[in-house]
Amino acid sequence: MLFDAIVIGGSFAGLSAAMQLVRARRQVLIIDAGRPRNRFAEALHGFLGQDGVSPAAIRKTALDQLQRYPTFTLREGVAVAAERTSSSFAIELGSGESFESRRLILATGVTDTLPAIEGMEPLWGRDVLHCPYCHGYEIGGGPIGLLASSPLAMHQALLLPDWGDTTVFLEAGVELSQEDLVAMDRRGARLEPLGIVRLVSEDGRLKGAELADGLLVPLKALFVQTKVRPATPLAEMLGAEMADGPQGPFIRVDDWGATSISGLFAAGDAASPMHNGSFASAAGVRAGVNAHRSLTI
Repeated sequence: MLFDAIVIGGSFAGLSAAMQLVRARRQVLIIDAGRPRNRFAEALHGFLGQDGVSPAAIRKTALDQLQRYPTFTLREGVAVAAERTSSSFAIELGSGESFESRRLILATGVTDTLPAIEGMEPLWGRDVLHCPYCHGYEIGGGPIGLLASSPLAMHQALLLPDWGDTTVFLEAGVELSQEDLVAMDRRGARLEPLGIVRLVSEDGRLKGAELADGLLVPLKALFVQTKVRPATPLAEMLGAEMADGPQGPFIRVDDWGATSISGLFAAGDAASPMHNGSFASAAGVRAGVNAHRSLTI
């Protein structure tokens, strides 16, 4: 069967894109590996109408709604290869299955590489976080830490004091300017010159950051800048242009999710330097609408 569109990735961006297409009565296949980036988070916050709901519950509701449409198909699996033919896209799964579509939307998300600090990985998505708008309110006033991996961390250093008493820790090799230090002082953020050697937790929750001199700085949450890259190499396989973001590469798209390859669209974290559930869903809507429009021309 030749689908009108295949969407690779079944989280917020991919589900939002698919919804636009099935409502246009188009044959749509979602291929989902079942490993969304937000699977570590207990609840989603700041998402209109879904504040405090778990990402898994939101995805289930969305899939239940999509499956009411007769032109929707879901296939669980990992897309391992993609090829552009003269008139379609051919997608191969790790299982050996293959599918073909007139349009392709990549909503694969990204994979995170955490800073190499002992004790950090088990706390990722709970007390080690990346987005204050998603989780800052629930911290309840701090104390909060920020691990600055680059000078770009300054924007969070100036934001975080609105959510609690903030201490900024520097990764090795990162330096802040005198102007940065003055701005931090004005906002009440404190610089800790000693590096973090490990995170200390108790009953699965962050207790504090142990410094190089053995001092334990009490923390309720630590914000970090992970290194990211698209969760699959499919965009590069197809020859799509990539862009360099502050945390890593992402798929270059226009304002409506079109890539440099005709018929190929991308949305969500894999196609943006800004990562947030609301952003991902909105980008999926735009990509889905634009993919549909391209089918009518």
